[in-house]
Amino acid sequence: MKLDAIYHRTTDNYCYPLNDEELIINIKTGKDVDRVYLIYGDPFWGGILGGDWQWSGKQEEITDKKELPYHIWWSITVKPEYKRCKYYFKLISDEEELYFLEDHFYTKEEMDHSGNKLECFIFPWMNLCDINKTPAWVNDTVWYQIFPERFCNGNTSNDPPDTLPWEYHAVTNKEFYGGDLQGILNRLDYIKDLGINGIYLTPIFESDSNHKYDTTDYVKIDPHFGDEKVLKELVDTAHQKGIRIMLDGVFNHVGRNFAPWRDVLEKGPSSNYYNWFMINSWPFDKEKKDTKDGSFYSFAFTSYMPKLNTNNNAVTDYLLSVVRYWVENYDIDGLRLDVANEISHKFCKELRRLTKELKPDFYLLGEIWNDSINWLRGDEFDAVMNYPLASVVTDFSICKDKTNRDFEHAINQNFTRYMLQTNDVLFNLLDSHDTNRLIDKVKDLDVFYQQLAILYTMPGSPCIYYGTEIALEGSYDPDCRRCMPWNQIDSGLYEERMLLVKRLLYLRKKIKAFKSSNYNFVYDSNDPRVIQYIKTDDNQKQVEVILNYSFREIKPMLKGKVLFSNLFKDGKLKPKGVYIQLIENERGRNKAGCDSVGDLM
Repeated sequence: MKLDAIYHRTTDNYCYPLNDEELIINIKTGKDVDRVYLIYGDPFWGGILGGDWQWSGKQEEITDKKELPYHIWWSITVKPEYKRCKYYFKLISDEEELYFLEDHFYTKEEMDHSGNKLECFIFPWMNLCDINKTPAWVNDTVWYQIFPERFCNGNTSNDPPDTLPWEYHAVTNKEFYGGDLQGILNRLDYIKDLGINGIYLTPIFESDSNHKYDTTDYVKIDPHFGDEKVLKELVDTAHQKGIRIMLDGVFNHVGRNFAPWRDVLEKGPSSNYYNWFMINSWPFDKEKKDTKDGSFYSFAFTSYMPKLNTNNNAVTDYLLSVVRYWVENYDIDGLRLDVANEISHKFCKELRRLTKELKPDFYLLGEIWNDSINWLRGDEFDAVMNYPLASVVTDFSICKDKTNRDFEHAINQNFTRYMLQTNDVLFNLLDSHDTNRLIDKVKDLDVFYQQLAILYTMPGSPCIYYGTEIALEGSYDPDCRRCMPWNQIDSGLYEERMLLVKRLLYLRKKIKAFKSSNYNFVYDSNDPRVIQYIKTDDNQKQVEVILNYSFREIKPMLKGKVLFSNLFKDGKLKPKGVYIQLIENERGRNKAGCDSVGDLM
């Protein structure tokens, strides 16, 4: 048995309470391990501290397992009767049997002669206030990310000077086209008709740029976007339509015209705000193009975006007052934090405490592009932007040598990083204002729909970037921020594309299995470029997703009613095709509880 491949700890994603009754225990082993058993019970069962007593636990086989690139991830959910859990593992590989405890691996003979001196794993108490709780509504939400300056110009009277005509073409970071909050308000019915029930707005606070990630004033709407009155109307109207609103908090850095920074540039170390920033030497060249000389820290090396010192109590208090203002006065539902992994954990913890006090189901989302367990222990963010999932999905379509096993391993790796309640609210996306557009990545409209089918059948909370519903084009930032082509949309030019996206959005919202974290890959086809997986909801109702990334037609096993297909004909799934079906049970009714697809419409 490969002992160096076996790992477990009593924290983070390896052992944690799902709620006040259920404890999830996970262990990672090598692929040579055939069976795993958990022996568990209350630490004090059989006697009190001291005295001569023998502890014994209940044995249960762990049957839920997921295959990773080099390991197997075993998972079990138990219900400790008294909120405490003492446990160890029995591992079997061929004829070999070993016991894995906190201090060591033991043979059966060693276990038999150890008496009561074993150092078992112990989860001491399932304290209610320590349980990672995430807002339930997020799993039911389909997000729509809007870059306000390029979405819709609803009020030309607040256009910036030299605003350009609203046209669809390549763009840079220098132009202004007049998009604003009124434009979003005017298009709320369009957004709702897509099937969207959550809007994420990139920054709307006063700023010199078109992207607004260089804040000038945190408590003022950028005048070219509108004012506080129109934001209030936007949030209230969205809520009336069942749509939640999430704003973007840029708390890592500010813009060059942020008042405290201007004060520092004028007064230097004598400024009351000098320690609000991370300044290493004074004086420095105030007109410098970058900060590579280390005189002060900034976002990347961008000199006009000086970095805030979120270790400083005054900065923390100020930013918390900003968040309180927007939550209390505008009833926003969530906040996405830009460059979240550079902000102090101290601030993130205090931010969570504040927002959950103001609004218990408030959604805190961090922009972190890699493994984020340090921020997802239940005392900071609810979730992060799941860019690793986007990489998995896109890489499979681009790299033709990858197999369905590679895809399975990568997906499993993605959804074993965090706690189950975190997975349920991960912000899943395939493109954004920081990446090239999805259609630019895959170059093919049929593959584009394969990608979306995966997005909408994965655990978490899916998001599409404005214009993705029509396969809007655009290369890397800033070209991914093109104007929405409303003339073509309103004329019906993209109706066929939108119908397919609407169908996927509808199924995601209607069928619980689409949202479930319970998935299993199957291999009915012998083609390594065919992906198949089954999603199961809490009532054991199932859907199957089949994606043909091969270069030939395949004939999938038809197990139920078709829900979605773009290239399925005469019982065959064509290359680059998607087929999603309800799985029927033995009585002829499909497991989603409907007699026909018409019941779902």
